Amino acid sequence: MSGLTEEALWLDHHGEQMLGILHRANGEPGRTGVVIVVGGPQYRVGSHRQFTLLARDLAAAGFPVLRFDYLGMGDSDGAWRDFEAIDADIGIAVDTLMQQEPTLTGVVLWGLCDAASANAFYAVHDSRVIGQVALNPWVRTSEGEAQAFIRHYYLQRLLDPALWRKIARLEFDLVGSLRDFIGKLRHSRPDEGGRVAGPAADSNRPLPERVRESQIGFGGRTLLILSGNDLTAREYEDRVGENPAWQAWTRASSVELHRLDEADHTFSRAVWRDQVAAWCRDWLREMPSR
Repeated sequence: MSGLTEEALWLDHHGEQMLGILHRANGEPGRTGVVIVVGGPQYRVGSHRQFTLLARDLAAAGFPVLRFDYLGMGDSDGAWRDFEAIDADIGIAVDTLMQQEPTLTGVVLWGLCDAASANAFYAVHDSRVIGQVALNPWVRTSEGEAQAFIRHYYLQRLLDPALWRKIARLEFDLVGSLRDFIGKLRHSRPDEGGRVAGPAADSNRPLPERVRESQIGFGGRTLLILSGNDLTAREYEDRVGENPAWQAWTRASSVELHRLDEADHTFSRAVWRDQVAAWCRDWLREMPSR
């Protein structure tokens, strides 16, 4: 990837500064650029340098990329905010990329976990966003988390021969595990309309419902990538499976769905990271220009 140009930029956010890294495209830039939005708590480099490596890969393929720290993250100014409060940050990043690369006619938002959900909320309001890459979108509720544990962790554990060998050798904390399971079972029942877990909820409507409406309502294309070994992805798939309209959206011509069965939440192994990058490159190359 020799010859690639990377430059640091300060993005003005009403007097506060966000640090961004712009990756210029190798050769003549295409019509589509990419803004990588970080999930929290995270910063522009990403877990195991994932965002840096991805940005360089896409820039080498001809797609300019901007990755940045939104306010309160990494080296940017400001106090930390929840992912549902970063619309303005994403908008300023899109502005900056299109100003820096005036040949662009559209932007793709790339996000992992709660950044994928933040992008979904933003994209429906900005016609410049023509696509989204969403990895393991965040739809966490207390109820949904407990259900995901019961369906995808405890049941698998019961089928694991190693567990029964530990029980036979009296090496397994049966009482503690039962206590934990009962606690999860109680939380798996509907609570407060399924609001997002934690103090950051700013809407009375359930988070899965709002993510669903945003994803289905988006007029562009979506690349959806799900890990097989990740409860966040399992919870998302469970929610999708409960709603026929959401299921139909995942099968629409505007959506391309890939699964990596062995991958963890952040695609931490090089082979998983490289596969994600390859899917992104191929998908971007098929993005229609305006």
